[in-house]
Amino acid sequence: MKGQVVLITGSSSGIGRETAYRFAKAGAKIVLTYNKGKTRGEKAEKRCQKLGAENTLLLHLDVTDDRSIKDAVKKVLKKFGRVDFLINNAGTGVFITFRKHTMKEIERQVRTNLEGLIKLTRSFLPYIKKGIINIASAAGKTAYAEMSVYCGTKFGVRGFTQALAEEHPRFKICSVNPDMTATRLTGYKGRPPSEVAEVIFKAVSGTIKVASGGDVDVWKIMK
Repeated sequence: MKGQVVLITGSSSGIGRETAYRFAKAGAKIVLTYNKGKTRGEKAEKRCQKLGAENTLLLHLDVTDDRSIKDAVKKVLKKFGRVDFLINNAGTGVFITFRKHTMKEIERQVRTNLEGLIKLTRSFLPYIKKGIINIASAAGKTAYAEMSVYCGTKFGVRGFTQALAEEHPRFKICSVNPDMTATRLTGYKGRPPSEVAEVIFKAVSGTIKVASGGDVDVWKIMK
């Protein structure tokens, strides 16, 4: 992975940050993004540099904003000229019964988890050289009460991943599906995000063999 350009969305905290650290240790060139956590993003970038990243770029990115996506593309191309692997990690969730969801909560989850992921992928697609890893979820394979909208978006991510792989067989494209992971989204309950990051790294590096468009279930790998 040394010298390869890896773009990880939502990498100022949680799974995204740990994934950035893992690729930094391998000497990759890391593009980190944050939406609201600029200070966390800056700390994560410095940590990547200390861990051995060949180069880094920190960007503000709101995947629900078309202009923000276009700006990110320009900045990445200006610095690196390409993206070897895109890791779509940015996401959000509201875990309450469906009847209690507000319109804004529904919109935020759909636009961040699914629409934003799709638009970002489309914008970077001409410049991607090797592959796309979409972070879906165990909740994208099994439906859970009080996660209806979140499940809908994550099922959608997996469907998009499978169809995209059919169109681009030369790329490494798959869904990585974490189970409950200790992030802000879960109140820091669950498996360490570093374990999910290790699975993502193995999927990208080829240590884990996965069919094009297929699923990598974290709980099966990290037994």
